[in-house]
Amino acid sequence: MAQEKDDTFLSEDHFEPFQPSESFKKNAKVNDNSFYREAQDDRLAFWSRMAGNLQWTKKWERVLDEDNPPYYKWFINGKLNVSENCLDVHIKNGRGDKRALIFEGEEGDTVSLTYKELLKEACKFSNVLDQLGVKKGDAVTIWMPMIPEAIVAMLACTRIGAVHSVVFGGFSPDALKDRILDSDSKLVITADGANRRGKVIPMRSAAEETLNDCPSVEKVVTVKRTGTAYESKEGRDLAWSEIMAEAGETFEPVTMDAEDPLFILYSSGTTGKPKGILHTTGGYLVGVNATFHYVFDHDDDDIYWCTADIGWITGHSYIVYGPLSNGSSTFIYEGTPDYPNRDRFWELVEKYKITVFYTAPTAIRSFMRWGNQYADKRDLSSLRLLGSVGEPINPEAWLWYHEHIGQGKCPIVDTWWQTETGMIMITPLPGVTPLKPGSASYSFPGVEADVVDDHGNSTKPGQRGFLVIKSPWPAMLRTLYGDPDRFESTYWQQYPGLYFTGDGAWKDKDGYFWIMGRVDDVLNVSGHRIGTMEVESALVEHPAAAEAAVIGKVHEIKGHSITAFVTLKEGYEGSEELVQELKNHVGKKIGAIARPEEIFFTYELPKTRSGKIMRRLLRDIAEQRDLGDVTTLMDPQVVAAIKEGYTEK
Repeated sequence: MAQEKDDTFLSEDHFEPFQPSESFKKNAKVNDNSFYREAQDDRLAFWSRMAGNLQWTKKWERVLDEDNPPYYKWFINGKLNVSENCLDVHIKNGRGDKRALIFEGEEGDTVSLTYKELLKEACKFSNVLDQLGVKKGDAVTIWMPMIPEAIVAMLACTRIGAVHSVVFGGFSPDALKDRILDSDSKLVITADGANRRGKVIPMRSAAEETLNDCPSVEKVVTVKRTGTAYESKEGRDLAWSEIMAEAGETFEPVTMDAEDPLFILYSSGTTGKPKGILHTTGGYLVGVNATFHYVFDHDDDDIYWCTADIGWITGHSYIVYGPLSNGSSTFIYEGTPDYPNRDRFWELVEKYKITVFYTAPTAIRSFMRWGNQYADKRDLSSLRLLGSVGEPINPEAWLWYHEHIGQGKCPIVDTWWQTETGMIMITPLPGVTPLKPGSASYSFPGVEADVVDDHGNSTKPGQRGFLVIKSPWPAMLRTLYGDPDRFESTYWQQYPGLYFTGDGAWKDKDGYFWIMGRVDDVLNVSGHRIGTMEVESALVEHPAAAEAAVIGKVHEIKGHSITAFVTLKEGYEGSEELVQELKNHVGKKIGAIARPEEIFFTYELPKTRSGKIMRRLLRDIAEQRDLGDVTTLMDPQVVAAIKEGYTEK
């Protein structure tokens, strides 16, 4: 994997770093390097101080137990409750009337809940769970659209000590079944339907066959969202509105041990048995509380919007638990950015005066493709900080985001982390870190990330390698649910003593991390290692290209040949001349070795409903393999269209 400097194509000197403005720096939570020095001097003392920002029923006896690696434990014998830290604490501190949750539906319906009101709803549903026989440690599956009731259900589970398993509402019933069976859930919480781009997607009726195949499920609670009919089974089905109407409005939070399980979250895109990532209570909450506060430079007046879904880890950590444990006002939206119009997100930023906006590079590139006019016609002056999450952001998208959404004044926190890490691991701190477009910059204080070669040795500046974490961190996964052998082999056996992220990366001369994407998205072309992200970044720098996905086809001589699938900006049409122009553009930007052998134009790329590009499917198309199940894609018809066009070509 590791290569010398002349094989590093993305240069850290390509752009002058963007310095924090004096006005932002003046009011920032961190505006000098003392925060980093504190963590470097004594990492465990640093995390102990971060933990002190939460309310504990009983203080921990030790910060970290390393006696049985990789089964690390944090805040030994400490006791606390997550919902208490997200709700009750703020009410006791006089913020009960502050908005906690702001919601707008796709059709414009709105809900706003103060901390007092959100606590009341969470207590009511805690009583419901208790009456249904759900006990501490029981698994509860939540399969819902982006509506307030989903967050209420999550908080209620944490209040009584149940382990929630949130399944992305866009997943198929088969995917839901796999996750129910694996977690042995006794209760499923869902909705009758979901709104998406003006259509109603049935949920409860779609789940019926799945529920019949899941013997562990005793009760099903359904929220009325769309009025979609479904068949109710007596003794099993309950209506959310009816049981909540009868529920008590107070419920004492159950005291949890720091190492008690908090939730299971199944990683997306798995094949075979789902990979159930288990997070525990104390360390996870310390990690997301601290990172939200400092990465997003939390201000008490912020209206914060993370555009992810609660079905993903970003939703867990930075829609629910990070913001609410900090007493923030968190905004959620049910719909998509292009319905009913392509300025929908910017309309909401203008309407609610959003101050912090956190989204994915995939979305940013879509905004770019649609054109500047949609953002330019809205008042985005309330924004003070932008964030990026989900995959590496190419420099052109970073610069567009900075100029057209941030209007040149908003720092961008480009964050790297995973479902497994639970919390942000590599990120700028906006008041102190000079920003390099395309780089996630440094490890968060108290996190020790590194890039290593094939033998586990730290690489030199500019030398490619594997991204690893060198020491435990509070929000780390504890195991894969019911599969400890897979936990050990997937994350810990590649480099003994190091957590293997599965991502390729390199560090520049200033110590900035440049993430190259998944290791299996690194191509071997004639002995050269080329990251797909590097070629994709070069392609989208061309004025015609909106988005690109690059894969490697097996090649007898080269190892891999590069194939690119490109969507074009409006006003451009695919042609053989444009193919040659794009090939030459990549050759000029990176070098002849990275020049794609094939380029295909497509109206859209195959993406999961969370927005991740499914390059595996593109490889299968290029190598004429069976595609398997594509029902969890945002638009399954895309694959058929690409396959047909590729075959004809």
